[in-house]
Amino acid sequence: MISYFSTTWHLISALLVFFFGFILAIFIRRYFDAAIKRTIILYFWHTLFAIVYAVYVFNAGGDALGYYIRSLHNEVVFSFGTRGVDFFTSFLTQDLGLSFIGCAMVYNIFGFIGILAFDSALRKVTFNKTAKIQLLATVIVFLPSVSFWSSGIGKDAISFMSVGLALWAALNLTKRITLMVVAILLMLLVRPHMAGLMVMSLAISFVFQKSIPLIYRLGLGLISLGVVAVLVPFALNYAGVGEDAGVDQFNDYIEKRQGYNMEGGGGVDIASMSLPMQLFTYMFRPLPYEAHSIAALMASLDNMILLYLFIVGLYSLIKKRLSANLELHNRAFMWYYFVGAWFILSMTTANLGIAMRQKWMIAPMLIFLLISVIGNERSSDS
Repeated sequence: MISYFSTTWHLISALLVFFFGFILAIFIRRYFDAAIKRTIILYFWHTLFAIVYAVYVFNAGGDALGYYIRSLHNEVVFSFGTRGVDFFTSFLTQDLGLSFIGCAMVYNIFGFIGILAFDSALRKVTFNKTAKIQLLATVIVFLPSVSFWSSGIGKDAISFMSVGLALWAALNLTKRITLMVVAILLMLLVRPHMAGLMVMSLAISFVFQKSIPLIYRLGLGLISLGVVAVLVPFALNYAGVGEDAGVDQFNDYIEKRQGYNMEGGGGVDIASMSLPMQLFTYMFRPLPYEAHSIAALMASLDNMILLYLFIVGLYSLIKKRLSANLELHNRAFMWYYFVGAWFILSMTTANLGIAMRQKWMIAPMLIFLLISVIGNERSSDS
């Protein structure tokens, strides 16, 4: 019989994990240049949604409960992807004796680190912008969907932490290259194909950054390409495509993925959509009129804000004749990663429930890029 907690240790250990996360938040906030008050608010806000998510999944079922149940089995073997999460969760349940809620509190810490890094990046890029744009950035960080989907047991909390750390590292890559490596390794653990895309995006951005001396660009590019040469075949095998896949194999893989994701109440007929509609559906649906539940309604309201930001940001990019400095904050890496991931995920995901979760491992990059170009910066005299 699975329960939230069934022993005194289960309750005590869950509280210990919560307080450990609180202390860790206070400790790491300096690295992210975050104020203590904002850090505490973010931690409690994210923890609230971690509890809501845990209660929802425990009663309605879901991937998080599946990860927990599989972690209780004696023979849990490490691998990348789902089995990697199973293996790590088995350490929490079998070695530390944590309950379902205790494990949820651990993954809550992962998601919180991601949202703290995301918030810090947005505060950094909006520092000299108007109060309205700063408020918009804060509203986005506190969107329910961000904390809800990044707080559960599973891949999403770790992948969101990875993207948040990668975003923060990209703002000053020369000093935070180690953090970028950590972010890639975290993504490799849960989604190897996305880790490969991260490295490819870095390699391309290095080559075209004029501010870096040519010899260093070539060196960094060669190193990155070497990593790509190892990661991409591995990621293709992990995805079930095969390292020697051709166009036909990729088409078969996409069709197979679309078939898998058609199952469930969130399925849509993505195969019959045009590519622009696939992209729009993945990032901005469901819309309010499509909401069939409270969770879907909340997600649709979040999507309206994202859609507004996308329209305003796209207008600003066109108005400025796409002259945004790609080298500033290593925005080239962010664009390559976001655009590549958006196309790949849009073509292979037909279930809106999956899309609502997975898009938060790429949306922070888009949000940062759009907010960085909207509005005018205030003068230093004001």
